[in-house]
Amino acid sequence: MSILKSEIRVPRFAEETLRRARLSVVPDRVEEARRAPFVALVVLLLGGGVAGLLAFNTSMQQASFHATALENRADALTAKKQALSMQLAAKRDPQALAARAKALGMVVPTDPAFIRLTDGTILGQPTAATPDDSMRINPAPAVKPEVLAPKPRVVKVPAATPAAVTPSASPSTVEKKPHRQKKGHSIQ
Repeated sequence: MSILKSEIRVPRFAEETLRRARLSVVPDRVEEARRAPFVALVVLLLGGGVAGLLAFNTSMQQASFHATALENRADALTAKKQALSMQLAAKRDPQALAARAKALGMVVPTDPAFIRLTDGTILGQPTAATPDDSMRINPAPAVKPEVLAPKPRVVKVPAATPAAVTPSASPSTVEKKPHRQKKGHSIQ
């Protein structure tokens, strides 16, 4: 047993230090971490986040307005392109071209002649066209069939004679019915 005590035994100065350490009182003053820098950091982060979100939202809104303006411009340009295409197609129309040529005094020749470009010979007998040779460009308006345009029917009604008119019922001959009253209501 003496061996065990000697092994566990601690030197005397260490025992004293150990005893003082166990029995020492914890000091009252505890240093608190300063809150001001932490609060400032949190406020700064929140303020920066709100400002960043506001800037991001504003830039997205501006981009949206710009995109809408570009879409409206593209729609207007597409409509203008379609209108110009329709005008071009109307001007290329053979009937419109023939009408403009007729307005300039041009007529279609009745006997056309052709020039062969390889040797320069004229094929056919060329004759000058006259205004009498002009042909109708637009077809004549169609005539309505009789079924769709019938002649109007006139019906004469004979005049009424005073004897033929039946006398109307006078107020004195009309029988009056008794008026029913509802429960709880009186007629005044």
